[in-house]
Amino acid sequence: MPMSFNVSSEFQGVRLDRYLTEVNPSWTRTQVKQWIEHAYVSVNQAPTKASYKVKTDDSILVDVPDAKPLDIEAVDLDLDIVYQDDVLLVINKPSGLIVHPSTTSDEVTLVHGLLAEVEDIEAIGDRLRPGIVHRLDKDTSGLMVVAKTKAALLHLQNALKEHKANREYLALVEGIIPHQKGKIDAPIGRDPKQRKNMAVVASGKPSVTHFEVLERFPEHTLIRCRLESGRTHQIRVHLKYIGFPVYGDPKYGHRKTDSEYGQFLHATKLGFSHPMTKQYVEFECPLPDYFQIKLSDLRG
Repeated sequence: MPMSFNVSSEFQGVRLDRYLTEVNPSWTRTQVKQWIEHAYVSVNQAPTKASYKVKTDDSILVDVPDAKPLDIEAVDLDLDIVYQDDVLLVINKPSGLIVHPSTTSDEVTLVHGLLAEVEDIEAIGDRLRPGIVHRLDKDTSGLMVVAKTKAALLHLQNALKEHKANREYLALVEGIIPHQKGKIDAPIGRDPKQRKNMAVVASGKPSVTHFEVLERFPEHTLIRCRLESGRTHQIRVHLKYIGFPVYGDPKYGHRKTDSEYGQFLHATKLGFSHPMTKQYVEFECPLPDYFQIKLSDLRG
């Protein structure tokens, strides 16, 4: 569906491709440049170039093209299912597994595995994210809840939106955190300098992370994090913001590590109101082997 924008004075002189990613952060510069190149974008009813400098009161129309259809086939991934009933399942996602497919990647994802595990799940919610209530980053391991009915999907998504779900993570961070407990209350949005990254920015969405120190090592700290909000890369961005990025984080870490697993971040606890019984249920799962081995080495 076409989307129209009227340029305000604050964007006077900004490149067209950058302007569009500013007003709609879900778009990437690469994506926008392709649309401009193929004349899906017009300025004052005429096609133009990505380098065009927008002017106050310019009228911009973006006719977003339909996404290229994806052929998503079931793949048996031998998923680690912690719990399952008629309306939901709870999965312990391994590090290295992407949650859902996209038009820019051919990797096998959790969704491919769900299609092999759950009958008719492709009819639950978005076609690319059937049953998916919330995401974990590719290299973040741990608990995820997946809905098996539309009613369960709506119930669980609302629980997250209204901060009625309990999500706790264990993270190994770089450096020694001096405080025993802390609260990071800082808005998160697109990084204006690196659009594929998130950052703490004044124009971002409210984001709150609580943390508690569990163990200190000579150059690292093991902490427990609890989320109030659920922004993209929230824990990773907040910990970088206070100067203690997650160990192994290729995007937000400031040291090179010998980790082949990405960030050492594990969703260890997940609690919510069950969609059918309305009773609170809670699940826990242990750290993956590589995480436990790393802690043993640090203690050694």
